[in-house]
Amino acid sequence: MVTARIPVVVLAGYLGSGKTTLLNHLLRNNEGRRIGVLVNDFGSINIDAMHVAGQVDAAMSLENGCLCCAVDVDGVDSMLARLAYPGAPLDAVVIEASGIAEPRQLVRLVLSSQSPHVEFGGLVEVVDAAEFDDTRARHPELDDHVRLADLVVVNKVDRLDEPERERVLTEVRDIADGAVLAAERGRISPGILLDAPGARESVGAKQLSFADLEECGGDHAQHMHAVYESVEFTAEYPLNPSAFLRFLHERSRGVYRIKGPIDFGASGDHRRFVLHTVGVYAAFEKTRWKGERATRLVLIGTDLDRQELTERLEACIDPDPTKIDERGMLNLARHLDG
Repeated sequence: MVTARIPVVVLAGYLGSGKTTLLNHLLRNNEGRRIGVLVNDFGSINIDAMHVAGQVDAAMSLENGCLCCAVDVDGVDSMLARLAYPGAPLDAVVIEASGIAEPRQLVRLVLSSQSPHVEFGGLVEVVDAAEFDDTRARHPELDDHVRLADLVVVNKVDRLDEPERERVLTEVRDIADGAVLAAERGRISPGILLDAPGARESVGAKQLSFADLEECGGDHAQHMHAVYESVEFTAEYPLNPSAFLRFLHERSRGVYRIKGPIDFGASGDHRRFVLHTVGVYAAFEKTRWKGERATRLVLIGTDLDRQELTERLEACIDPDPTKIDERGMLNLARHLDG
């Protein structure tokens, strides 16, 4: 069995782009997920009447979130180790980078974490659509950040008229290698970033949740979320490792995440390979098959071409599953987790 790991999402973007607004939206609209947060910033996370600012090594636990602040970025790894442990009551951790932080460094911190209980959950870059041109002029490195991101959220598109909105989105898509999602006021569906929450038993007294606080005078207005798409793929026959790796390397940039078990047949020594990808990052974990053997993948992203993705995956089915693809398995070994 695969021990569930907690995905760690890096949320980046320049000052004023809407990172904190997006984070607050995720916390309020978590759909049952318990989200831990590391804040590398000098600002504040504002959740209703609660403010957390300038605290170091502090935590506030709630029913649907554990909010932690660490001003010193060097402490991120130890904080992750303390947040993510066997049986930890979290479904995900989000690191909100400061407006001046270099996202590449934060991604390296997560990828180099020694904790066996976390996995990289992707780099999300928030871009202010209304200030895109000015921000790009002041910070030429914005293009590099957008290109590096696994998901680019083009925020505040409601502040632009239709022609200007399309121009900005087109320019961002031309730069980005990852998926691009347009949003208003940071409202994106949490499903694009995080899996559905697992069932958790209630233990002891129940603490106030964000929803409880909103019932005490909050705004109940519902708003449209920027939504994502998903494509499911099932194959009863083994996939060829070389063909599938080519698919991963050349897949549509609208695909943000891929997850699920894969059967590589004789090439994989009849092992079950569990795939986890975010953007260009890919990791496989070897386990034993229990029950029916089949490849069952879920692809999550934006503007997905369902037919094209399905046809390309079907082309990965091994025409001769009895013949071992040694080169393909050797290349796949670079992505093996542990």
